[in-house]
Amino acid sequence: MVAAQGLSLRAATQTAVTPWPRGRLLAASLGLRGVSSSPEAGDGQIRLTDSCVQRLLEITKGSEFLRLQVEGGRCSGFQYRCSLDTVINPDHRVFEQGGARVVVDSDSLAVAKGAQVDFSQELIRSSFQVSNNPQAQQGCSCGSSFSVKL
Repeated sequence: MVAAQGLSLRAATQTAVTPWPRGRLLAASLGLRGVSSSPEAGDGQIRLTDSCVQRLLEITKGSEFLRLQVEGGRCSGFQYRCSLDTVINPDHRVFEQGGARVVVDSDSLAVAKGAQVDFSQELIRSSFQVSNNPQAQQGCSCGSSFSVKL
């Protein structure tokens, strides 16, 4: 069903967190992009670009939102994982812009605060991408993982 909607995920920052099995996995590829459209977001915020907001409004139904997680793994240590979900726990932060919501758990937020979520549409793929993460130090050569600043 996800492939039929033309979704995939790309990212660039991560930490170890408990997976959320209730979410519908969109994809798990990583990459860096630099388009900003939410200047009001501060250091502890996750910013959403206009294209991210627009795509989330198109694909989410009812109480669904995009969950952004940072997990341990890959060659540089961390990777992003995005899924659609409906459960918000007390330790989660909700970032909303234009009616679109992105939810991040407190552990993931520690390594993603200040980052930006974008939606990119290319000839061969469409994907959510995490970019401009001030917590990320460097990525691996394949672009699917990153390390954090100490």
